Order: sequence, then structure tokens, then C-alpha cells
Amino acid sequence: MLQAVSTGSFPIDRYTPVVGEDQIRRLRELAEPLKGRRIAHINATSYGGGVAELLRATVPLLQDLGVDASWQVIHGSAPLFEVTKGFHNALQGASYDLTQQARETYLEANRRNAALLEHDYDFIFVHDPQPAAMANFSSNGKATWIWRCHIDTSHRDPEVWGFLEPYLQDYQVWIFTLPEFVPPGLPPDDGVSIIHPAIDPLSPKNMPLTPELQQRILQWVGVDTDRPLMVQVSRFDPWKDPLGTLEVYRRVRDSVPGLQLAMLGHLAGDDPEGGRIFAQVKKEAGDDSDIHLFTNYTAASSVEVNAFQRSADVVIQKSIREGFGLVVAEAMWKGAPVVGGRVGGIPLQMPEGVGGVLVDNVDDAAHWTQRLLMDREERDALGQAGQQHIRQHFLIPRYLEDELRLLNALLDGGSLG
Repeated sequence: MLQAVSTGSFPIDRYTPVVGEDQIRRLRELAEPLKGRRIAHINATSYGGGVAELLRATVPLLQDLGVDASWQVIHGSAPLFEVTKGFHNALQGASYDLTQQARETYLEANRRNAALLEHDYDFIFVHDPQPAAMANFSSNGKATWIWRCHIDTSHRDPEVWGFLEPYLQDYQVWIFTLPEFVPPGLPPDDGVSIIHPAIDPLSPKNMPLTPELQQRILQWVGVDTDRPLMVQVSRFDPWKDPLGTLEVYRRVRDSVPGLQLAMLGHLAGDDPEGGRIFAQVKKEAGDDSDIHLFTNYTAASSVEVNAFQRSADVVIQKSIREGFGLVVAEAMWKGAPVVGGRVGGIPLQMPEGVGGVLVDNVDDAAHWTQRLLMDREERDALGQAGQQHIRQHFLIPRYLEDELRLLNALLDGGSLG
């Protein structure tokens, strides 16, 4: 069997004070026709990154709504995840040497995992490239297979995409985060859906914290809560441009006395590159005692990330490529102003004048970071507007509603057209 992830239980009614009774009523109505149907979500890791956080939020809520939903993780190996990290980067525009060995490693892992998937599902969601070939090797013919791509494929490497595309043809539905991520050549529009991800406002990463607890958490890991603080929360990944964030900090610190930088990121099991990037960032940071680097092995748990985002004077998310960048929505939900890259889903989350400022390079990022650090009134105004925007558009009940509407359209052989 694949590795089942236990998500516990969580009642949907707890979201009523956050999103209102009408939203919860719609969810119950949409879930009713799906009772008795079996749904599997399959991905590569149970921790680290936005996919795992989405599944940890939605699967227990589907169960509370009476839907038989499960979350399963593939069995992987270091060689497989080296290959699939290469695929991930290549689909976002990096070069990758697609050797015959890489092809065989990928396909053999997908073949083995497909054999471990039990039968009798009505819907199977497969997330991202790592398990994407499973549909080709599975004998679960009655299920509707849905490929959910969370990454930016608008600059995909032709060779890697050409290798994966035949296996993606085995899916009946493809979900992308933004229309510009949809590659040409997929089947007609009635097989493609656009669903924006969202954050869980009641998760440990986003739930309310008292100012006293925020302060205690930061002080516990050596941050001076009486001095200004820049924060970046991201996987240690070249596309998140952590070295660019270090450069922004260095350009700004002379104008903002006492400035500190905290960079927090999870090292996920399916991302062997993360440790290497973290080591590179640590080396570049040198012996600057005002640069604080944390991973999930030190001080980047969900609650600690929550405290840092709530305590930040400015949050930096100067990505080069971005599937969506939910850390922007997380920071905005907490009222923190964001300096974000004009890529992927960041502009959608952060329209002009709402939540922060969009930038295209290190120069712009340094300018706006310095300006916001020195202007509390502007920071507060952006933060308040951002919080309301996230409440209206990017909380998990809305995401769940989109998913339930899709499944209702697909019931009994239906289509999205």
C-alpha cells in the first residue's frame, strides 16, 4: 500500500465565524451528492511546502462533510527525488540533462507505486510531477484521474515536458493554478480547470497568537523583539531567490539601524536540493549575528513561522518563479506588509495597493523595503487592506468549494464543459 497520512478530524463549522454561514451552507450542499464516493489524493511528501499544507487542511474537512477522502504519499528514494527535483526546476525554466537513467528511475518508481494503489476509488488526484505517471501504470480503470499541477509551467523545458506529456494524457482532468500555466496541446478546455490555492486560517501556522506568545517565541530563538525585523518564509530553493533577499537586507541595513533578517524554510523529504541551498545561504550570511536562519530542524515549525510573520515589520517574497506563493497570503492574513516578486500567483494575491508592493528586481525590493520599514503608517494601511483581501478570496473554505464544484461536475462521467 501507499503511505497513508493521518490528518485527524476537524469540523467545518469552526470556520463559520471566519467566512460566514452562507459559505459553510454551500459546502454542505455541494458535499451531499459526493457522499459514498471515494477520493484519493496522492503526492510525494506529507510535510514541507504548500501541497502538503493544502491536503492537511482539506482532507479532514472533506471527511467531516461526509466524503470518503484520503491522503496517500508515494514510496520514494533519494535517486527518485533527485530526478523529480530536476523535473520541477526544468518545468519552471531551468536546464536539465534528461538521461536514460533518469527516465528509468522515474518510470520504475511510478510503476511500483501504481501497483501499491488500492482499487475502487471514484476520483484520484495526483499532485505535481513526482507521481504523474501513476495513471499510466494503474489498473484502476473506473476512477476519474485528475492531475493537479501546483508549479509554474509557463517556461517549461521542452525535453522534460515532452517526456512527461504522454503520461499526462492518461488523465481526464488537469488543474492548474493560473491560466498562463496551461501548456498548449492538452486536450480541449472541458478537461482543464483553474483553481487558486488558499490558506487555512485555523491551522497552527495561521491561527491567532497573543502578542506575548509571539514575543516569547522570537526571544527564545535569539531575535531582539525591540528592533526592526525583515522576514522571508520559503523553502530553500533558488526560485525563491534567498541570495537576493540577503542582498536586499545588506542594502537596507545602514539606513535602518538595528535591522534584523530572519529566513525560515522547511527542508522537505522530496527536495534534496533544499539542504544544498541552505548551506549556500548560510555561507553567504557569514558571521552576521543579525541574520537568523531556521529550518524545520531548528526553529521553523508552523507556530514559529506564525509568530515570525505576525512580528515582521516587512515580509520579503522576491521570487523569480512562483507556482502561487501561499506564504504571501499567510503574511497578508496576519496584517504584515509584503514586498513580493511580480511572478506567478503573487500579483493575484496582492493587487496594487493591497497588502504590499510588487517588485521586479533587487533594486526595487531594497527601495520598497527601506521605505516600508521607515513608514509605519503605510505599513499598517497596506496590511489592513491585505488581510481583508485574503479573507474574501484566499481562505480554505473557498478552495474547498471550488474542488467540490469540480467533483460534482465530474460525477457519473460528466465533464467540465
